[in-house]
Parts: sequence; structure tokens; C-alpha cells
Amino acid sequence: MRRLLASLLLFFICNIASGAERVIVVANTEEHDFTLKRTDIRELFMSGSSPFNATLSPVTIAPGAKSRAIFNTLIIGLPESRIQAYWAQMKFSGRLTPPKEVRTVEDMLDYLSGTAGTIGYLPENTSLPAHLQVVYKTR
Repeated sequence: MRRLLASLLLFFICNIASGAERVIVVANTEEHDFTLKRTDIRELFMSGSSPFNATLSPVTIAPGAKSRAIFNTLIIGLPESRIQAYWAQMKFSGRLTPPKEVRTVEDMLDYLSGTAGTIGYLPENTSLPAHLQVVYKTR
């Protein structure tokens, strides 16, 4: 029974990860022409530490959104339950606070567009304003 459940879970995770929908990581920053590695983005979203001199504030979409599931799977590398447990522990211990959370993809685009120094993720087919730059694309 455990093998069956593990196989089904792996199937669904792979199905999400290999599906047609991908995410892009987008930043509202004055620095131009820079990209980030997957590990840099993971570090930024899980600990708030920036891999370079510019300070970027991460923003996430609320749990349950498909974009969040894809981002968590392909970039963070953890299921939602593990991420929630991690942030509960960090908040309880007073060490870290989770990234700002918005409700929808539209809210994410509005927040990123209007707030300098932010970084978040959007579906790959999202039309972006000129001042937002893509710093990473999932494969």
C-alpha cells in the first residue's frame, strides 16, 4: 500500500513538473541584465538572503494555486506541507518570517509591478510590463 501511495505521489509530482505550464521568476529591480540560478532563488525564498548586493523581497502566491505548486516543485524542491511546516517552525522560533503572500496571479503581477525591489513567480505565458525582468525560467 505504501509503495502504491508513493508511486502515485511521484506520478502527480512528475506530472505537474513536466506539464505544459511553467513559471518564470520575475524581479522589479533597477539592475538590468542579470539572471539567478535555481539555488539562488531557493535560498532567497526560503531564508530571505540575497545572492548578490541588491536586496530583493520575495513574494509568493497563496497555497492552492497551480503556479505555486509548480514553483515549489521545480525550484524549491519541497511539497507544500514541508514548506508550511518549515515556516511554522521559523515563525515560532522567531528566526525568520515567510515571504509576503498574495492571493492570485493577477495580484502578484500588480504587486511586483508597483513595488520596487520585489521578486516573485508567474505563469510563463504572462504578459509583463517593460520594467519587470525575467531572472529565471523553469524548464
